[in-house]
Parts: sequence; structure tokens; C-alpha cells
Amino acid sequence: MHYRPSLRHFLPLSLLLLLLAAFTGPTAPPRKLRLYLIGDSTIAQKVRQTFPETGWGMPLSTFFDTTVVVDNRAQNGRSTRTFLAENRWQHVVDALQPGDYVLMQFGHNDESEAHPDRYTSPQDYRRNLLKFVQETRAKRAYPVLITPVTRRKFKDGRQQETHAPYSAATTELARAQQVPLIDLDRMSRALLQQFGEENSKLLFLQLAPGDHPNYPYGRNDNTHFSELGARKMAQLVVGEIRAQQLPGLSDHLAQPLPKNAVPPTPAGKDAQPTTP
Repeated sequence: MHYRPSLRHFLPLSLLLLLLAAFTGPTAPPRKLRLYLIGDSTIAQKVRQTFPETGWGMPLSTFFDTTVVVDNRAQNGRSTRTFLAENRWQHVVDALQPGDYVLMQFGHNDESEAHPDRYTSPQDYRRNLLKFVQETRAKRAYPVLITPVTRRKFKDGRQQETHAPYSAATTELARAQQVPLIDLDRMSRALLQQFGEENSKLLFLQLAPGDHPNYPYGRNDNTHFSELGARKMAQLVVGEIRAQQLPGLSDHLAQPLPKNAVPPTPAGKDAQPTTP
């Protein structure tokens, strides 16, 4: 005789499975790592009315895969002092989670003695950076110090150093606190020298009258970047993230689509399509 289990034999197992489902629920997706950017207008998001001015934080997200969220909190005109005074830093601290990153680059407005509302001495600048570092670490997140990106300033064909006291303070603090340092000041000066005095204008907001409706009279700006300049500065930052093997970031850099990872063939103008 074959044994036929009845419904009552299945009932306890069914109830157990229902209870397990009720208590466990669907598996939550893994939390994405957030990469916070704090700093000034050389990094910040720009509004449509200032295009083609571009902060180097704007293209940064395209260098990472979808597990990393770039949260750009940089603001035009801010120094370390005003970023703190306006409570902008506290909002970042409150949002930080273990494993997040904070990339910090100031200096342009800290050094502006002509604007006492934002000027910060090198000593106070260092003290403010130290606060950012310590409070980031207190949340078990990772601080990264970045020296201020250079302004375009050539003399006798050589790009000049434009942030010496503030870059030195950033470098010294990174060494003293054993914080990863991205020396963007040095690297960006080398990049401008590579482009040369005339061609380096392509990296900045350099417009002739009539070039763009946002600037009908043109613009001769050696501080803020064009789209090309912002992408080149972002590339320098990403190159250092890769070289220093920053945990959680260097292993989540974006990978190309398979067809874009193949060297282009010389035949035909459409041999290397870029659409998915």
C-alpha cells in the first residue's frame, strides 16, 4: 500500500514558510557608497545660465559604476570658513554612513584677502580642514584631502604656482593625519604646461563675444573650467584614486561596454558606435 500524505501533513510546513516569509521579507538591495564632494566653484554643479562653465565634480560620476553615488555639495564662492558658518558641513556629517568618502578641495576663496567675508588665513584653513577630517573619521567614513586646483597663469611660457601657502597647508595636514592626498595643484599645473600657454585656454571659460548667448560680451576666465577642462581635472582625480587604490572606490570604477573595449577598426566612419 502506498502512503498518501493528507492536507493536514502539509499544513504545519506551510504555516512555517508563511511565518518565515513574514519575518524575513524581501532582501533589501545593498546600500550604495556615497562619495561626497565639498569645496568651491571649481568643483560645484552649475546652472544652465552659466553654461559652458563646468565644475570638475560634474563629470566625476561617469567614471564610477552604479554602486557609487557622487553627492556634490560644493558651492560657488565658499571657503572652509563660510562652508562651516553656513552649516553646509553639518548636513554632510549628519548624512555620512560608514564606508562613505568625503573629497575636500578648498583654497581659492580662503586665500582671497580682497573678500574679507570669505578670507581664511592658512592657519585657520588648516584648522578647518582638520575638523572636516576628524568628523568624517568619527562617522567611520574616509576623508581625502585635495590641494586647490591651479588657476591659469603663465609667465615666460611657464605655468605659475598660484596657491602655494594653501597647498602646503593641505599637504602638511595630510601627512600629519595620514590622510590620502590628491595633489591636484601640482597635477593641474603640469597639465596646463603640457597644453601650453595658448592651448590651455581651451580648458577654461574663455569665450569671444558672441560665442555663447550666456556671455554676449565674451569671458576671459582663468579660474573656472570649460567642459573639456572639468573632464580633464576629473580624470586627474580619478587617476589618483586608481593609483592609490582607495578601498571601495578604486574597485568600482566604470567599465566600458564590451564593444567600446575593442580597439576601433580603421574602416568606415561608423566603425566604433557609442550607443548602447
